[in-house]
Amino acid sequence: MAQTIARPSVTTSAAPVTLPLKAIAPWAVFFGILMLVLLYFVGAEQGATSVFQGTDVHEWVHDARHLLGFPCH
Repeated sequence: MAQTIARPSVTTSAAPVTLPLKAIAPWAVFFGILMLVLLYFVGAEQGATSVFQGTDVHEWVHDARHLLGFPCH
């Protein structure tokens, strides 16, 4: 004798989550500025535009400089 299990039919509809622009804008500005600072240190922190004396920053970002295609030699 075969038993049948009654399964209730449940339909769920997932509503998309919407975030207001006012909630995202401060974070987008923050990360945009952070990326520009990182890009400066990787791409331009050496030579005439140097903010820090010496070659410490250059040595810390040397491999990233080559990976991103910035010339440094």
